[in-house]
Amino acid sequence: MNTKQAKDFLAQQTTEQAALEKVPLSPVEKRMMYFTESDSVSCENPLELNDEFEAECDTGEYEVKIARLLQHAYDRLRVEDPERKRMWDQAVHELRKGDHYFLVLWDLKGPSERPRRDLFKLLGVGLLVAVGIGTAAVLAAKYNIDLEHYRKYVLIVVTGLVLLATGFFRLLTRIAVVWYHRRATKGQYRD
Repeated sequence: MNTKQAKDFLAQQTTEQAALEKVPLSPVEKRMMYFTESDSVSCENPLELNDEFEAECDTGEYEVKIARLLQHAYDRLRVEDPERKRMWDQAVHELRKGDHYFLVLWDLKGPSERPRRDLFKLLGVGLLVAVGIGTAAVLAAKYNIDLEHYRKYVLIVVTGLVLLATGFFRLLTRIAVVWYHRRATKGQYRD
């Protein structure tokens, strides 16, 4: 399977999923799944496609919509047709050999797409933080520790733990990766 065949298969499955969910996809949105600047076989005029896309679509909304459709299509194939699911995995593996916008879309997972176990991890971390704060308060009271002296350190640690528990750092990492990818893509167009 070459990159063009891989993108054809993945775009077809995504379009089928959009039809099943009654989610409209414009022609430029469909063509944007083929976007890459490094493979002229699967994307002939990347600059023109990018300009047309940016004139017609909101990138953030598009990425969320396509990422959701991709995940739903993959889940559907996993249940209905293991052979096509295997083809999907093979297509993604083929695309990972290059730099393709499709991979950015595939790697985005929205909060609603997270597995149920992530909720339990978050709950566990929250309980751990609460127990830690409670234990610190009990120890401070038992040993007459003046917390005013350590107040700013406690606030820093608690704030860091809250941000960690809410997934803030994970969100920042995801935003940084997408931002870097866009900067790198735009930087290549200027050359």
